[in-house]
Amino acid sequence: MKNADEIWVGVDALGAAFCDFADRIWDTPELAYDEYRSVETQREMLERNGFRITRNLAGIPTSVMGEAGAGGPVIAFLGEFDALPGLSQQAGVACSSPLEETQNGHACGHNLLGGGAMLAAAALKNWMAEKGIPGTVRYYGCPAEEGGAAKTFMVRDGVFDDVDIALSWHPGSIVGPFYPASLANTRIDFTFHGRASHAAAAPHLGRSALDAAELMNIGANYLREHMPSTARLHYAYIDAGGQAPNVVQSRVTIRYLVRADDLRQLRELVERVRAIAQGATLMTETTVEEAVVSAVSNLMGNTPLEDTLCANLTRLGPPSYAQADYDFAREIQKTLSPQDIRAAYLAAGVPPRDDTPPLCQMIAPREFVPPPFGSTDVGDVSWAVPTVQAWGATCAIGTQLHSWQMTAQGKSGIAHKGMIHMAKVLAATARDVLQSPTLLERVKADHAQRLAQDPYICPLPADVMPPVAER
Repeated sequence: MKNADEIWVGVDALGAAFCDFADRIWDTPELAYDEYRSVETQREMLERNGFRITRNLAGIPTSVMGEAGAGGPVIAFLGEFDALPGLSQQAGVACSSPLEETQNGHACGHNLLGGGAMLAAAALKNWMAEKGIPGTVRYYGCPAEEGGAAKTFMVRDGVFDDVDIALSWHPGSIVGPFYPASLANTRIDFTFHGRASHAAAAPHLGRSALDAAELMNIGANYLREHMPSTARLHYAYIDAGGQAPNVVQSRVTIRYLVRADDLRQLRELVERVRAIAQGATLMTETTVEEAVVSAVSNLMGNTPLEDTLCANLTRLGPPSYAQADYDFAREIQKTLSPQDIRAAYLAAGVPPRDDTPPLCQMIAPREFVPPPFGSTDVGDVSWAVPTVQAWGATCAIGTQLHSWQMTAQGKSGIAHKGMIHMAKVLAATARDVLQSPTLLERVKADHAQRLAQDPYICPLPADVMPPVAER
């Protein structure tokens, strides 16, 4: 569809600068709560586009907010910019080719997520100023989505209390609404304490913390048969107790990630996991202490906002790509399995075909309801504020998130076009809310009705603080 909408023209006018901005974030991949260079790049771009700056949200030094306008409604765009460990990759190279200077990589596209959300905020700000539309536009630079749950801490501290609606998106390979289906989760560190001894001379005097951790894993594996089919348990050894097999390990820490459909189910499952940990101590004559690391809620939907976003998706249509984009996407797809490509279509409710193009040329149907497949701290924002999200096509169809292939495409023409496309969708959706007080009333009524049925309880204990990196 031709770009006849004024706000889409405004997005296009800023597009090149924001593609460069997203590339600069890609160039400095930093992990959760350590995004100091990236947040400075965010701040600079916000100032360049005329936003007032607030830093250190919820006591997190790698967070930032840009604000423009005054009064209500208050429209928030949620951006992210953290990377992942072990997924560095040369840009534009369709084979695994890690960078020498870093092990981190933007394998979830958060450089684009933040760039597209800020682009939408800037375009909306400019449109409001030109038209004399009252209200406030905010861009929230949210760190540590990958396991850090920064937005949950921000919600707990009231950062979004005066926001009327929040909008965000996520890079992927198919364009469509981001159906509000995600898993609530909690990360808990279980530290087992035993007694060291010589493993050969005095094994009877030792009490193995490693045995306790391994027995906990066995118990958790048996639990998997007796928990809801959509729930998930994952674990990783944070400290396996040392490298000497002739020493009975006296201290071991294992991190469990527990996921469930909603907070009620999550709380029940966490208690069962805790009971397994206690059982392991009884079998090994050890003790265990636990520490909650982070937690997020499941996403809450909002039908009026989703209807508005889907209408803008339909009106705009899918992104347009150049021949070079299709050529690069085909090279990427050669590194993927047929199952990867088929799964991308099935996850969006679109029947795959043998002659499917390498890049998205359709809008995923609104009617399809996928099962919960992951977790996001946007979930907690959605309980505090009416929230809507979309999937944007920024990579070859079948590209898996958290893969080197995703990192490789993060600065490509595919990525840039998909990011600009999503900025248009978000900006137009926010504009529709600003122009229709009746729509905003329906959005708020829908949110209030859902909260009345299931009140929000923050999944983070009050004494848990964000693990801010020292600088």
